[in-house]
Amino acid sequence: MNPCLRAIVRSALYVGCTVFYVKEGYQGMIDDEIQEATWDSVSSIIHRGGTVIGSARSKEFLTDEGKMKAIKNLITRGINHLIVIGGDGSLTGAHELKKNWTRLLDNLVSQGLVTKDLADQHPYVKIVGTVGTIDNDFSGTDMTIGADSALHRIQEAVDSISSTAYSHKRTFILEVMGRHCGYLALKTALTCEADYVFVPEMPPPMNWAEDLEKKIKIGFVYGKRLHIIVLSEGAVDENHEPITADKVKQVLVGKMKIDTRVTVLGHVQRGGSPSAFDRILGSRLGAETVLAVLELHQDDEPVVVVLYSNQVQRVPLTTAVEKVKKVKQLLDENKFDEAIELRGRSFKSNFQNFKILSRLEPKKLSLDSQNRYNIAVLHIGTPVCGMNACLFSFVRNCLHRGSKVFGIFNGIEGFLAGHFREIQWSDVTGLVSEGGSYLGTKRTIPTDEMYPKFADQFDKYKIDGFLIIGGFEGYQAALEFIKRRDRHKEFRIPIALIPATINNNVPGSDFSVGADTAVNIIMKACDLFRQSALGTKRRVFIVETMGGKCGYLATAAGIASGVDSSWIFEEPYNIQHLTTEVEHMKMKMIDGKILRGLVLRNEMSSDNYNTDFFTRLYAEEGKHVFTARKNILGHVQQGDTPSVFDRSLAVKLSVNAVQWFFRQFENGTRDSEGRFSMSSDDSSVVIGIFGNQFCNTKINDLLPLVDMENRLVKCEWWMMYRPLLKILACHNSVYNDPNFR
Repeated sequence: MNPCLRAIVRSALYVGCTVFYVKEGYQGMIDDEIQEATWDSVSSIIHRGGTVIGSARSKEFLTDEGKMKAIKNLITRGINHLIVIGGDGSLTGAHELKKNWTRLLDNLVSQGLVTKDLADQHPYVKIVGTVGTIDNDFSGTDMTIGADSALHRIQEAVDSISSTAYSHKRTFILEVMGRHCGYLALKTALTCEADYVFVPEMPPPMNWAEDLEKKIKIGFVYGKRLHIIVLSEGAVDENHEPITADKVKQVLVGKMKIDTRVTVLGHVQRGGSPSAFDRILGSRLGAETVLAVLELHQDDEPVVVVLYSNQVQRVPLTTAVEKVKKVKQLLDENKFDEAIELRGRSFKSNFQNFKILSRLEPKKLSLDSQNRYNIAVLHIGTPVCGMNACLFSFVRNCLHRGSKVFGIFNGIEGFLAGHFREIQWSDVTGLVSEGGSYLGTKRTIPTDEMYPKFADQFDKYKIDGFLIIGGFEGYQAALEFIKRRDRHKEFRIPIALIPATINNNVPGSDFSVGADTAVNIIMKACDLFRQSALGTKRRVFIVETMGGKCGYLATAAGIASGVDSSWIFEEPYNIQHLTTEVEHMKMKMIDGKILRGLVLRNEMSSDNYNTDFFTRLYAEEGKHVFTARKNILGHVQQGDTPSVFDRSLAVKLSVNAVQWFFRQFENGTRDSEGRFSMSSDDSSVVIGIFGNQFCNTKINDLLPLVDMENRLVKCEWWMMYRPLLKILACHNSVYNDPNFR
């Protein structure tokens, strides 16, 4: 909520509005806890959890008397534009205020509590909301503020629990929040390789205890030392009887005598520093709410600003709230299928994916050998978090369909040397949470003389499909394989690329696997840099990020960290821009606005203005005001465990890749030697995501969109972040400075 609050205040000030805080929610509106906000009052809050202005439930606001007090306090200060950040209860309250404004205002006048002149000056109220709830249960939005951060807290707990559970051969029951929505539980189960999950929308059959017992017993037969069961606090069975953590424990301890522990995370999920995704989401939604509330007409219905298909959009408040209530009603009436439909198809597909991935062995299939396929998987490029999750999901989904997966170890060199190995179901156990590359990977680009040897390896192992998981080098390699299909019939097979690079510069997808983890690492480092300077004199940190010539990391991490400036290759700059920015920093520090500055620089943003130059320039021009320190983060940006976003993205892209491969197999033929071959050259795609839609784009069709020399997409969607970053970073004294970028 704090990043959203920061964006609202600064965006409103930027366009010339006066902004007020209402502290302690609607109760603060009643008790007149309203104060004017300033640019500085939202400094240093972007990294803080919760909300600095407080939040509280208010029974008094449900009454006409309470609303009348609130209206009086608002109009006394000349306020008739209201932005509400909260869940469906908060937004419903806002709608009631709007609906009853005229009637209650007339009551205030008739009772002599406000003058008619004052009432006439405020005949209406414009209301815009944005959703802050960890449950992610609001209809019309892909993600709500707080949900990703809650998943980060849960992920940290699961990773910690896994260590002790594995050591002691224990089973853990993890209860997460979600009285009416199983989003947190389902997403957690999918990204931590849980054995079983209970969610309100998909109740298990009445014999769930027997099913659970069977699943755990099979796990022990396969040598599993760790079992994790994820339980939503609102879980029920088919008869709507609650399934509690204690009930599940009784099954495991009472019947099976298994050493079992229960962990109830509770309000831990609401706390901690916001994730990078939530900071960016809050900033985007916050800025849009300001525009929305100013653009509403007097009689317009209140709207909610949401994120849908990676775009910030406005939806009618009433419609959205009614859908939320409808889902709860359907769950109460045991109409679970209808409730799931309102949740959206991704919820249902997540559950289906979980059921496949959580199996302890592939299902037994009696398929004709002509319908079994061999698919090779190769990692190309630098290792990034999420590559292993891709492999995990792809292998299990292929084996589930009765086909074989051959891992090519050690990148291109391993390909040449024939380091092929069939990957079994159990080989990928535990890979979802591991960083790096299980198969091994290098940035080597194949040369002309290598391709005949590649063809020989494909022929030797009878490869029918080829999946590349990697960055821009992977895209280049895929292009080269396609070009040589005329010379090598072994390449006339389906070829797919899953983008996996922290640079986020592969065409055909808004996001690459690994980029979100890297943004979070940079953001955390920036938080620590700021903290390290507490108690010291004024200091500016110059932080160099990776990314090649792509400025995604410097931009996304810049918004998430609340930096003062961010310099990237895509926006050329000169010495005048730099000196203006230094003067800007000096002005803020002299005025006492800030004590610590943060400047992000993409590693290849300029050949001559390198990080050393930045540091010396800031140190020289800022002397007597601040000192400058250089920080090159380097390969730490490729490490850590994958974020929940990257784990989920990897799993879903791999599922989509499997589905695409098998559609291609249906259209291909086998020759007299049993070798699979495609008749069309279209069988090569990038498996990507645009907004919330998974897309398979032909590799050759993407060529016009690519700057091959600079390894960039010509039109980068995230460049829309740049104006927002600058607005939230600058100070009002430089709004009219023509040299300010």
